[in-house]
Amino acid sequence: MSTKTAILTMTGGPMRFEAVTGSGHTLVMDNGEGDTGPRPSELVPAALAGCTAMDVISILRKKRQEVTSYELQTSGEQAESHPARFLSFQVTHIVAGDDIDVEAVRRAIELSATRYCTVGATLATGDLTLAHSYIVRTRGEEITGEVVVLGPNQAFGAPATAG
Repeated sequence: MSTKTAILTMTGGPMRFEAVTGSGHTLVMDNGEGDTGPRPSELVPAALAGCTAMDVISILRKKRQEVTSYELQTSGEQAESHPARFLSFQVTHIVAGDDIDVEAVRRAIELSATRYCTVGATLATGDLTLAHSYIVRTRGEEITGEVVVLGPNQAFGAPATAG
């Protein structure tokens, strides 16, 4: 099993945060007001596009397809009410090159979608545990607790404890 990590820190402005990934890369996120980086929800379709693009181009190269350009257009429809979860995604692959085998492209996309793309598999299954814990430091005391999220509008938590 592998673990991916990120540490997010508020860095200024009303909603500006910097995330540092486990591989050491920094990404700024913001809301529309500060507008110094993408909104967190914009990163979901970007992550889906990046994940499947890397799979597809790798498979096409193994199939000796000479791709001269490759673009993905990704859109995600969100619910109107909070938590404005994603309801669907549409991913369009635009592949160009001389003598591209259409069946190779179709199969590469299928393999990414059904076997390789971590982000797509996570979004498609709905089989995910999301647990939040917290540490509050106040008046020289540290208080911890947790909230387990089972889905939209479904959560329970353990009582906070001082430690």
